[in-house]
Amino acid sequence: MQPSFLIKLSFFFLILFSCDESIEERSATWSVIQKSIIEPNCASCHVDGSAIERQSGLSLSKEKAFISMVGALPKNKSARDDGLFIVSTQKGMKGLTQSYLWEKINAYDQEHFLADHPDYGQLMPPGGNFLSDGELQFIRSWIESGAPETGIVADESLLLDTNTYIPRPFSKPDPPTNGIQLHLGPFDIQPNFEREFFQYTDLENNEDLYVNRIEIEMRSGSHHFLLYTFNDDTPKEVIPRYNVARDLRDSNGILNLSTLFSMQFHSFFGGTQWQRLDYRLPDGVALKIPKHFGLDQNSHYVNRTDSTMIGEVFTNLHTIQKNSVNHVAQLFDLNNQDLYLPPKKITTIEKTFKMDEKRHIGQVFSHAHEKMTEFVVEISGGNRNGEVIYWTNDWEHPPIINFDPPIILFEGQGLKLKATYDNWTSRPITFGFKSTDEMMILFGWYY
Repeated sequence: MQPSFLIKLSFFFLILFSCDESIEERSATWSVIQKSIIEPNCASCHVDGSAIERQSGLSLSKEKAFISMVGALPKNKSARDDGLFIVSTQKGMKGLTQSYLWEKINAYDQEHFLADHPDYGQLMPPGGNFLSDGELQFIRSWIESGAPETGIVADESLLLDTNTYIPRPFSKPDPPTNGIQLHLGPFDIQPNFEREFFQYTDLENNEDLYVNRIEIEMRSGSHHFLLYTFNDDTPKEVIPRYNVARDLRDSNGILNLSTLFSMQFHSFFGGTQWQRLDYRLPDGVALKIPKHFGLDQNSHYVNRTDSTMIGEVFTNLHTIQKNSVNHVAQLFDLNNQDLYLPPKKITTIEKTFKMDEKRHIGQVFSHAHEKMTEFVVEISGGNRNGEVIYWTNDWEHPPIINFDPPIILFEGQGLKLKATYDNWTSRPITFGFKSTDEMMILFGWYY
């Protein structure tokens, strides 16, 4: 073989491998984040030796960015005390909720960020120059994949979505083109008081309705807003009058027994702890509202100020035609009221709820109060036994998790709820309706 041929062959392979390496670098998710997101939006401030770099302890130069972020503890004491990493190496929801970076860039959750984590500093990038929806989802996919330095774990086509979060004040939403708009309030919440009340609303529907989208818009300060129906065996004398507020407690904090009694006949229909919700069921799936039907609106506001607070809620129920419905969704609330939390202790409580027939689970979200530090849901039984399908450490704004395709559970299988509470007070805490009591509930829908 001629030396000149060997030289040419060697040169060919050198070029080939160099091209492959270049392609890999361009395609690797972390490389795209570094080049397309960090460098144009973040690196100019987080320069070695700059005031921001010294304050944050975070250098975002190409050589240092990955090692400075992934698996590293934040310099911010509050975030560090909350168990966060700048970027966690855990996968899934746990990794996302343990990542300080996600807290700092997720503009859509800014009200939670500013209200609950004032010591975390400001949202990034500063000045309201939020990352695009595509950039957020690209980074989210990378974090939920364990934040690897190499490999492709997110679709670059996400970056084509250039829409950006625009904060807006509370306002009345446009009513649905097809459907019903509900309005609760405005109403007062007295200073240093928790007001929770119900108001039964006539929908004035002369035929069955099928709801496949629910929008909720609330004034700030709400702990939750829920919608309930009354089950079929509710005594007629228990059904409330329409459009009359029924407070759970009077101005002295004493429980209203008649209101409490009516709650025993509730069936969950929908709701949220988020100030704004726009939830859509999958195509072909809808909730059914029977004709001549009412909804019991339940609002809970917490006013920890010395001034009267104003509460208000709008709800849009979007409807579709019956012939478009393949599955009528049923709602559940798996509620464990057997709670006892000793003072000055961390307590974990487990309870398994088994299915009495085959069910397709399409959604779950948790509900607890301020002592909850972790809420985990596992599949119980079958070939997916022990699989974690839900995790959160956020009691105020628990994530709503949808399953597509739905999780199939057969008779005898179920869901195991495991919640951990830190009772830092000097008194035992049990189940109750005030924010200083505790709860352990899993909401969702199935068919």
